[in-house]
Amino acid sequence: MVARRRKRAARDSAEGILSPPGYAAIQIKFSEKQRTYHYLYIKEHRVREGTKSSWPQKRTLFVLNVPPYCTEECLSRLLSPCGPVQSVELQGKPELAESPKEPKSKIFHPKPVSGFQVAYVVFQKPSGVSAALALKGPLLVSTESHPVKTGIHKWISDYVESVLDPEALRVEVDTFMEAYDKKIAKEEAKAKEEEGVPDDEGWVKVTRRGRRPVLPRTEAASLRVLEREKQKRARKELLNFYAWQHRETKMEHLAQLRKKFEEDKQRIELMRAQRKFRPY
Repeated sequence: MVARRRKRAARDSAEGILSPPGYAAIQIKFSEKQRTYHYLYIKEHRVREGTKSSWPQKRTLFVLNVPPYCTEECLSRLLSPCGPVQSVELQGKPELAESPKEPKSKIFHPKPVSGFQVAYVVFQKPSGVSAALALKGPLLVSTESHPVKTGIHKWISDYVESVLDPEALRVEVDTFMEAYDKKIAKEEAKAKEEEGVPDDEGWVKVTRRGRRPVLPRTEAASLRVLEREKQKRARKELLNFYAWQHRETKMEHLAQLRKKFEEDKQRIELMRAQRKFRPY
């Protein structure tokens, strides 16, 4: 295995292509007008013994240095001459398992990975991996039949696609909510069936259910809860624990006494001013 990698590295260096050990390099060009080449580094996907991987062995090609403008459809088209391609997945970093597949939406798209990526290309037959390792370039990414947008054209296209049709958005949201409601109803029905039924070890899961359904809190109720929590924290605070707390408490008490004394004096003066002689 090591000798084979050394021979491949020596052959690539003799051709003027530098590639990491164990990888084969494929030249690609964005278009016919481009004079410079970009290199994809590929090898057969293998894992150590005892390590589980969801990618099928002997049929998966691992690709490094995938440029941002190269999409999954584009990569599948470039490698299709090597054999039928079953699937292509782009990721930000190498992973041992496939990312969970979600139903594709015409409106809601996952956030694309910025920068260069890695790819896992799964062929229908193991011969596709061998043919891809022996593939020679340069390969064209953007052709007349399959143009690839970049730069300002891609920005304009992304902006146009970002403007949503309200009716299509409503249909998409309604469909999602219907599927979500069915999922929740199914989970509740399953939980109700399993309620009170012991598991394999004899344990019974106990759940608490009130007589009335829980209502969402209003803003006033939330404020009352926050006020109670604030009062609870205030009661837990240590009062008059430090010397400076004693001094501040005494000063505040004296200030309150002075204020009350002045208020009493003013009230007495007012009462004296209002006193009148009334014989009858």
